[in-house]
Amino acid sequence: MRTAFIQELFAIAQKDPRIVLMVGDLGFGVVTPFIERLPRQFVNAGVAEQNMTGMAAGMALSGKIVFTYSIANFPVLRPLEQIRNDVCYHNANVRIVAVGGGMAYGSLGPSHHATEDIAVMRAMPNMLVVAPGDPIEARLATRALVEYEGPAYLRLGRAGEPIVHRSEPHFALGKAIMVREGNDATLISTGGLLPEVMEAAERLAEHNVQVRVLSMHTVKPLDEEAVLAAARETSALFTVEEHSVVGGLGGAVAELLLEAGLFPAKFKRIGIRGGFSSKVGTQNYLREQYNLNALGIVNTVRDELKF
Repeated sequence: MRTAFIQELFAIAQKDPRIVLMVGDLGFGVVTPFIERLPRQFVNAGVAEQNMTGMAAGMALSGKIVFTYSIANFPVLRPLEQIRNDVCYHNANVRIVAVGGGMAYGSLGPSHHATEDIAVMRAMPNMLVVAPGDPIEARLATRALVEYEGPAYLRLGRAGEPIVHRSEPHFALGKAIMVREGNDATLISTGGLLPEVMEAAERLAEHNVQVRVLSMHTVKPLDEEAVLAAARETSALFTVEEHSVVGGLGGAVAELLLEAGLFPAKFKRIGIRGGFSSKVGTQNYLREQYNLNALGIVNTVRDELKF
């Protein structure tokens, strides 16, 4: 996803001098073409994410469209005060890009696990929260964020994520993409788990359970229409996210359903429970440990639906 993001941003930035890419002293293999071709639109802020965010806010208030970029928690939790007071309060055109959402940097331990970031950014006033499901969605989200007015958070995978969409879907911020139709249950996915969710849906079809899959690439604002339609038209809803079950996609969907007075026969948040991970390993290994791979999702659905 990060390659898709950088390539798309580079292509747009060559035609739009307002765009600035600001990094926290990383990513030089990926961003080298950007540095070489657009040196006046690139800033290396060093390992100083608070300064990076403050500079980005100032540049945005001077007419620039600034993308800050760093690993996992570093552009989110370290400079949270600057995000709140400098970016959000002033409704500045800063896009905070976190590469390695969830447990993509699993081998580096909890300091590099981004498993609370969606909840934190959802709580920030004026903040848009976007987590694409595959590289195609990452490209489309990048285009959309260039045009968007106001603060935004873009949560990306690390690298090598498979492409899910066979053709370019219609993409609009705040509108889910129905990737698979089904009337028995709905899996609502956000971020890089979309390929696992799609595989789970195919496996469930082998048991005659036809599952609707929604790629909820925008967590804030949530596509309320798509969620409520799924609650009315299918008997069970499952949210799936590589994130804590507290405050993320599952929390957003639960809040909406309760306020709307809709109560599906089954509702389950599939995500990380129990706080920090005490396990270290690859992303695939950690997904398996937390039942966030296709098999784990299938087993959770089977347990809830009793088949």
